[in-house]
Amino acid sequence: MTAPTARDGYATISGRGLDWESVPMRLFQKAKKLGTWDPQALDFSSDAADWTGFDDTEHDFLLRTLALFQAGEEGVTRDLLPLIMAVADEGRLEEEIYLTSFLWEEAKHVEFFRRWLDEIAMAHGDLAHFMSPSYRQLFLVELPASLNALKTDRSVEAQIKASVTYNMIIEGVLAETGYHGFRQSLESNHKLSGLLDGIRLISRDESRHIRYGVFLLNRLINQSPDGWEVMNQRMNELLGPALRVVSEFWEHYDEDHAPFGQRLETYLDFASTQFDKRMKVLERDRGKSIDEIVKAAVADLTEDEMAAALVPAKT
Repeated sequence: MTAPTARDGYATISGRGLDWESVPMRLFQKAKKLGTWDPQALDFSSDAADWTGFDDTEHDFLLRTLALFQAGEEGVTRDLLPLIMAVADEGRLEEEIYLTSFLWEEAKHVEFFRRWLDEIAMAHGDLAHFMSPSYRQLFLVELPASLNALKTDRSVEAQIKASVTYNMIIEGVLAETGYHGFRQSLESNHKLSGLLDGIRLISRDESRHIRYGVFLLNRLINQSPDGWEVMNQRMNELLGPALRVVSEFWEHYDEDHAPFGQRLETYLDFASTQFDKRMKVLERDRGKSIDEIVKAAVADLTEDEMAAALVPAKT
């Protein structure tokens, strides 16, 4: 694929301007309001004392969890650029603008976890042994392969495969499941308040990312007569490995005496629920016009805002 060597003008000084009411621009406004937290400003002072009070199994559980979070956030940061380039080359300026905040937030998540591992866990060695076979398959093979494919294939079908991998499986199933379960364990045990604050903020960022991913997939499916089948096939290809990431994690612990009172079934149930939730939204919008898809997505964002107003985020 040959990139254009010249532009024919600029949207923002043409009659087109910017579509302020579009889904990506609405998400960009939310990102500016909610996504500007600084990982360096979070207070880890009480986390150090909590860390020294944990036993070996609890240390292993925390390090395994955080190593997977850390690697995952680095992966999604490094692999997002081809999607941004594909969107930009199609002239979708509003989406490109939102995706700049998306990438910046992923970079901050990388910074956050590395800071905690350095300052609290003192985990300066190699943590790659915590990656299980299914984790390696998804993050070292499927994620970069599907995104890097966009460097030479910008087809709608290739973008669908990339978005399913990145937005629906990696973020929408695995990341949300991990952050949800980990957040619950920290809250119920009243430990690691600095780490918990960061996880809450990351989860809030990820909710915007997934909203965009669902919108993107709906738009792409609308553009291709084969879009639904491509999406559905890719979802089903990756769901098994995603659930195995969870089960392989738990092979290292006695479920009857798991650290922090956690249970495998809780994670598997939540992962399956998240998958079903994304599929229901896609099924709801299947066959709709692009205007109807946008209207439904805006309604979802409004509902999110109303829910957030009732339960202010802790920072």
